[in-house]
Amino acid sequence: MSGLACVSGLACVGGLACVGGLGHPRVHHRLIDSTNARARELAGRGAPHGTLVTATEQSAGRGRQGRTWAAAAGRALLCSVVIRDPPALLPLAAGVAVAEVVGSDARLKWPNDVLLDGRKVAGILVEGRPQEGWAVVGIGLNVALRAEDFPAELRGRAGTLGLEPDAIEPTLVALLAAIERWLGADAAAVLGAVRERDALLGRRVRWAAGAGVGAGIDELGRLVVESESGPVALDAGEVHLLAAGEPARDDPGH
Repeated sequence: MSGLACVSGLACVGGLACVGGLGHPRVHHRLIDSTNARARELAGRGAPHGTLVTATEQSAGRGRQGRTWAAAAGRALLCSVVIRDPPALLPLAAGVAVAEVVGSDARLKWPNDVLLDGRKVAGILVEGRPQEGWAVVGIGLNVALRAEDFPAELRGRAGTLGLEPDAIEPTLVALLAAIERWLGADAAAVLGAVRERDALLGRRVRWAAGAGVGAGIDELGRLVVESESGPVALDAGEVHLLAAGEPARDDPGH
């Protein structure tokens, strides 16, 4: 298959299943439309827990709400891993793992973004088929992007670890180890770690149905927001962090 390589001597999916933890087997693409799309395909064909899809470049990388995830070739960590029997708090556990690798200053913007100095350095997209007992965790982490690699409209919001491309593989190794640890953690530990890094706590936020102030994460992993009508618990959806002076609602006249 053009652009496809097996990595580190591991068998590509379709042959015998490898033993080991996350990252085994691994399939690497030099160019792919989406690592998540490929990982979902493999999971549907019976790929084992821990199957990893990585890419040097994506042509149609995706984030939540159908958004595009774009990154310069060879400068971001682009990966998706198959998780069998996923825990209920998988998206939050994955976020904690990514934040842990980014560093002590990383913060989590519920439900799926990792921020560093207020800028997004990583996004997480979890997709799956609960009825079949699997999920795919897709992660894009800006390991080595430079300011000029970001589209002009993102330069004020997107961030990078500021490393060199040769740091991508060691970062992947650390990330897989962190995900494995947090997959084995109990719900209380995951929630505690999320709360410690909560970027929305005490901040003004807006979502499709309203606005308010972030009031923490509840026992089900939902974002709690104090709105004018009282506390609201959000279990899904996009939440926008409002800047100082930014209106809580868009002006309907524009």
